[in-house]
Amino acid sequence: MKIWGLLILSLSLLTAGVPAKLPEAALAGVGTPQTPRVWVSWDRYYDWKGVTEILTQLEKAYPELASVSSIGKSYKGKDIWLITITNPRTGKPEEKPGFYIDGNIHSNEVQGTEVALYTAWYLLEMYHHNSLIRELVDTRTFYIVPTINPDARDYFLHEPNTPHSPRSGLIPRDDDGDGLVDEDDFDDLDGDGFIVQMRKKDPLGQWRSDPRDPRLMVRVGPDEQGEYTLLGWEGIDNDGDGRVNEDRPGFYDPNRNWPWRWMPRYVQFGADEYPFNLPETRAVGDFWLNHPNIAGAQSYHNAGGMILRGPGDPEDVYPLPDVQLYEAIAHRGEQILPGYRYLVVYKDMYPVYGGELNWFYSMQGALTFTNELWTPFNFFRDSVSVRNWFGNIRKQYAFDRYVLFQDAIIPWKKFHHPQYGEIEIGGVKKHYTRMPPGFLLLEECHRNMAFTLYHAYHLPLLQFGNIKQRNLNNGIKEILVEVRNVRLQPTHLAIDLKHRISPPDQAQLQGKGIRIVAGFVVTDPYLGVAVEQPHRPAVLKVRNVPGKGRVWLKWLVKGRGQATVTFRSVKGGTIRQSIQVP
Repeated sequence: MKIWGLLILSLSLLTAGVPAKLPEAALAGVGTPQTPRVWVSWDRYYDWKGVTEILTQLEKAYPELASVSSIGKSYKGKDIWLITITNPRTGKPEEKPGFYIDGNIHSNEVQGTEVALYTAWYLLEMYHHNSLIRELVDTRTFYIVPTINPDARDYFLHEPNTPHSPRSGLIPRDDDGDGLVDEDDFDDLDGDGFIVQMRKKDPLGQWRSDPRDPRLMVRVGPDEQGEYTLLGWEGIDNDGDGRVNEDRPGFYDPNRNWPWRWMPRYVQFGADEYPFNLPETRAVGDFWLNHPNIAGAQSYHNAGGMILRGPGDPEDVYPLPDVQLYEAIAHRGEQILPGYRYLVVYKDMYPVYGGELNWFYSMQGALTFTNELWTPFNFFRDSVSVRNWFGNIRKQYAFDRYVLFQDAIIPWKKFHHPQYGEIEIGGVKKHYTRMPPGFLLLEECHRNMAFTLYHAYHLPLLQFGNIKQRNLNNGIKEILVEVRNVRLQPTHLAIDLKHRISPPDQAQLQGKGIRIVAGFVVTDPYLGVAVEQPHRPAVLKVRNVPGKGRVWLKWLVKGRGQATVTFRSVKGGTIRQSIQVP
């Protein structure tokens, strides 16, 4: 009895969103922490309380690498949590290239939170066991915000919903223009916690049961007899206006609320009143403005298996060097993420004005991807177009029948509706189609994290190369310094240079007993071509350090002694090296 009692307690803790301590395994699979300090079950979805608990445990287990803070409050007063991960012994967090990750901007697109949490967990748990992870944490600063829509995330998890609701946050809005707010939400008619479809028998209806699976509704042909009329999602006309479910919580779109190419509601549905008027997006915006070292970013949405980049509208044009960098990283991502496709938002989906990833890139100069998590590839091991994602209904139902043992779809049952009379209700549960089932969630987390870490790996990584000295006439010495960038991304993206988002990089030589006579940026070290900077020659301004490239700097000095060469780049990090000037 004691064993059963412990098992029940363990399961109840997991269900409540609190990670339980699990027994240690004899052998962990490759790529998995052997004995994690923080046990988390990655086959379920955590509410705000559960997210808070996981972050708190990670900070407690790894205080030398992780710190948890709040970047602001949601509309309902929940903290928008941030976990910062870096090794402060290898440099100040703000003096390293920053990589930002968030999820769940749309409240029903919940698994982005789990991918972000998993990334934080994996970086910390593998730091002492994997040299590549250790290098990433030593040389970058990760800023991870698991959910930027905590109010409506909890609303999705705890309240009856469809797979597609709510997309919005929970700030009240009058959707139907009747002077009332949020007065006609879905109604869970049978109280099972899910909003599914309603149908009514009708010999002139346009739908019938699929003979291969009676749970599935299919349209009849033009010369076929129908059986049912579909009435939409479970609901009642609560306000007597002749419509059902027309004024649900919200509605606005947090991913249309960013300043870059923002458009009002009559152009871009969901834009709301003006950019950054929502407390959640404003909190993220303020955080970014206070952390200009962020050089790369990843946002997680669902669904359809996409690696997206901007621009969001056809009038916005990305410079070719940045497009080439996007393609180099994304094509590797297609290999890491089977079934995912690299796409451009406006061209391959639809126009998006005021989108988050466009603001991150075009106004903050950070290379940014949005991944639409979960792909039909996982259902039936082939790839389909975005438009067919929700159209593969038969295969989704077959997957539920043969793999999930009919746990994801509620069979039709009779119900007496106060307005429609005798109807039937049934259909897909809220956490199916857009979200992975539990046994596939871990794979989705790990593969998407792997893509993100590949991106983070290729943020600028600066190193000093050759440092040469030689004596000239009249006691003057020449110091020639090579600064290398050994990763793909330059210290300034082309869009950054175009809009002058970040200040120029700076190289400084200083030391007691050392007087700077002149300073130069060398354009050709082999031919000795250099451009002098006559004003403040000790601090040279450098336009950019290319990806997989270098710059050469030259100073003419007098004196001798210990000196320090410092190279500062807002997005590329800061490096220092001491030299002895004889």
